[in-house]
Amino acid sequence: MSIANVEVPAGHTTRPTASPWAVAIAGFVSLALAMGIGRFAFTPLLPMMLHDGTVTLGEGGALATLNYIGYLLGAVLCLVIRPDPARMVKISLVLTVILTLAMALPGGMPAWLTWRTLSGIASAVVMVYATAWCMQRLAELGHPTLGGLMFAGPGIGIVVTGVSVFGMVGAHWLANWGWITFTILGALMLAPVWRVFGTPSPLASPTGGAAHAASSAPIAPRLNLETWALTLAYGLAGFGYIITATFLPVIARHEMPGSVWADLFWPILGAGVAVGAWAVTRFGMHHDNRRMMMYLYAMQALGVAIAAVWPTVTGFALSSLLVGLPFTALVSFAMREARRLWGASASKLIGLMTAAYAIGQIAGPPLATSLVARTGGFGASLGVASAALLLGAAIYLWMWRTMPVDGRAAG
Repeated sequence: MSIANVEVPAGHTTRPTASPWAVAIAGFVSLALAMGIGRFAFTPLLPMMLHDGTVTLGEGGALATLNYIGYLLGAVLCLVIRPDPARMVKISLVLTVILTLAMALPGGMPAWLTWRTLSGIASAVVMVYATAWCMQRLAELGHPTLGGLMFAGPGIGIVVTGVSVFGMVGAHWLANWGWITFTILGALMLAPVWRVFGTPSPLASPTGGAAHAASSAPIAPRLNLETWALTLAYGLAGFGYIITATFLPVIARHEMPGSVWADLFWPILGAGVAVGAWAVTRFGMHHDNRRMMMYLYAMQALGVAIAAVWPTVTGFALSSLLVGLPFTALVSFAMREARRLWGASASKLIGLMTAAYAIGQIAGPPLATSLVARTGGFGASLGVASAALLLGAAIYLWMWRTMPVDGRAAG
C-alpha cells in the first residue's frame, strides 16, 4: 500500500499520509478480518461443530445470539466514547485474532459464549471506526467512491472461509483445526494495514484544508424523523439477513442431506457480497441513497424467500447470490447517507445505526430455532425475515418520496 508525503508549512517535518487506494484497501482488509473471519467464520464452521458433537443446534444459536449481543454492546460503546478511531481499529483487530484462536481452546460453552460476545464487540468497533475513518479520509483525498471497495472485504472473507471449510470437511478436519487455521490467516492480514491506520489527514496540508473547507460546509447533526427512519430501516436489514447468514449451511444440509453442494452455498453468498460491494464503486455520488437501498432490500427479500419456497441446488444457489449481492452494498449506501446527514460527525450516527442493526440480528437466531422446533424447518423464519426486508424497502420508498435531498450531494 503506497504512502505519499503531505505538504506542510516551513519548519515542520514532512509526515507521510496514506494514498486513496491504501486507505480503501486498509478498510477492505479490516472488514474482511473483523467480519469475514471474526463474525462469519462461525457460519461454515457450525456444521462441523455439530458433526463433532461439541454443540447442539440450540447451543449454536446461542453462540450466534451472544455474538450479536456483543455487536450491539460494541455499537453502544462507540456511541458513548470518544477515542482515537485508528487506535480502536488496531486494538479490535488484534482482539479478533486472539478470540478466533480462543474458540479452538478447551473450555466448552461457558468459555465460547464469552469469546463470541467479545468478538461481536470487536467486530462492531471495527465496523464503526474503520468505516468512518476510511470514508472521511477518502472524502478528504477526493476519492469518496472508493469507499465501496472496503465493503467487498466481508464478502471476500466469507468466500475464503467458506471454500476453506469445504476443503476441511472433505479432509475430515475437526472444527478446532478450522479455528486455528483462521487465526493464522487473520494474523497474516494484520500486517499490511497496521501502518495505514493513524497516518495523518491530508488536511494537514494548508492547501488541502482550504480545498476541503471550500467544498464542504459543516453539517449540524440532528436526531430528526429522517435520521430515525434511516436507523429503523437499517435495523430491519440486520434482522432480514441474519437467519440466512447464521444458518445457511445448516439449512442446506437439512433440505438436501448428503449433497456436496450444501457447503458451497455460503461461498456463493460471499462472492455475491464482494461483487455487490465492487459494483457500488461504479456508481457516482449523485444517486439518491434511499432509492438505491430500496432496490437492494427488495432484492435481498426475494433471495431470502427463494430459499424458503425452492429448496433445491438451483434455488439455494440463486438465493445465496441474491442475499449476498445487496449485503454490504446496502451498508455502503447507508454509510453514505449517514455522511450526507451528519458529515464529519457521521461516526455517531453510524454507531446508532449499527446498534439498531445489532438488535435486528439478536432477534433472528432465537426466532429461527424456536420456529424450527415448532415446524420442523426453516421456511417460516425465512418468510418472516423476507417480510422484514420488504418493510425496510417500503420505509426507503416513503423517505425517497417525502424527504427529497436538498442542495448537498446525495452521497
